[in-house]
Amino acid sequence: MTTPMPTAAELEPGTLPLDELRALRTVLQHEDDAISYVRRLAQARLDLLRAELHNRSVGDEKNITGELPAILGTHLTGGQPRPPRPADDFSHHPLALALEELCRDAGSTDLPSMNGDELIDFLARLHQFEQLRSQERKELFVRIDALSAELVRRYRDGEADVDGLLAQD
Repeated sequence: MTTPMPTAAELEPGTLPLDELRALRTVLQHEDDAISYVRRLAQARLDLLRAELHNRSVGDEKNITGELPAILGTHLTGGQPRPPRPADDFSHHPLALALEELCRDAGSTDLPSMNGDELIDFLARLHQFEQLRSQERKELFVRIDALSAELVRRYRDGEADVDGLLAQD
């Protein structure tokens, strides 16, 4: 799922009425939250695959289940570069469903039963999926930052009333 291309008004946030500017930024932030969620899931699965491949490469036949807290903890407790917003359940977002389908098609529910070629193929497909999400987030950041900069400018220049902002949020 790719974020829609910016409209002419988004390219010129100064042309948007204040309410539309805020609403558009909120929509884009929500989409970023969803993409971020799915990206973290993909990264955790990549780490699981890498752990499985590593264990096999060093001749360790143990199941990686015991390593799950350390592997997954990185993605659950890692800091975000942007201020956190209340979290929604994005498990039914189209990107989350696409990730589930990718994993189901690869047979990821039983990594130990997969041969090395299957693991490497799955890793490549999952890496590509995660990289697409990363690019989508970067594109969203550009759009969100432009809208945020326009909001800041309006408040700084007195074109928008801070009291109105406090009443809205």
